[in-house]
Amino acid sequence: MESKRFHQNCSGKTSNDSVNRLKMVSRREILAKKKAIQELIKAAHIVMDHIAFFPPFRHYDRNGLSLYLESGHGDKLSITVKNYIQNLLKQNMEGHYGSEWLAEEKVKRREMVAPEARYIFVHEVASTNFNEKNAMLIEEKTSTTCLKNNGPLVGFVHYRFTVEEDIPVLYVYELQLEPRVQGKGLGKFLMQLIELIAHKNYMSAVMLTVQKENLFAMNFYINKMRYNISTTSPSKVNPMIGIESSYEILCKTFNEEAKTTLEVKH
Repeated sequence: MESKRFHQNCSGKTSNDSVNRLKMVSRREILAKKKAIQELIKAAHIVMDHIAFFPPFRHYDRNGLSLYLESGHGDKLSITVKNYIQNLLKQNMEGHYGSEWLAEEKVKRREMVAPEARYIFVHEVASTNFNEKNAMLIEEKTSTTCLKNNGPLVGFVHYRFTVEEDIPVLYVYELQLEPRVQGKGLGKFLMQLIELIAHKNYMSAVMLTVQKENLFAMNFYINKMRYNISTTSPSKVNPMIGIESSYEILCKTFNEEAKTTLEVKH
């Protein structure tokens, strides 16, 4: 009997040791994955001008528009650009937020100047100085400061590299265009550039938030750009509560892990 009990105790100890080893291996793998993701985010933040990797996207000359694009950083914006961003946000978004706008505007002002905020600024180019501006852009290495010597702004994209559900993503905080340049393919052009930037920096998805009241934007992202409602969206996390939420979180994933984690199966 003693011998049998000893054998059972040894077997139990061996089993526990195996479980503990598996837990240790699993924990090491999790920590290694998190570290790798943080390295990706850090590497993406270091890049000063993401547009430089995609020269054809530096200019937009279609549908009667002559525009050029520049990169910017949230902590290096001039007062003029800050005011422009605030005014365009108010013009485009106040109606969609309704009574929530005053609180939301304060949040957006803080987000606007965060060190991790990255921008694509869209400038209008006058035909008289197009060649001069083109030459300046070719010589230019980075563009993260005042932008005061450039043509008038007509829109911007605010995006960040971050982590959602342990997945590295490029999150689009804002895509805002003046009404006079809307409906001319520019929004699609900018989102295509955003997706290229995400791929270039090994992000596994692009994510964004859209107000449900903004039917134009919902149609643009879901039907034209083929984005899906994310599993992180309030309507999917808790449908009973989410139905009262004013927004949806959308995503486009680039690999199976991100698809399984972030996309809702239809």
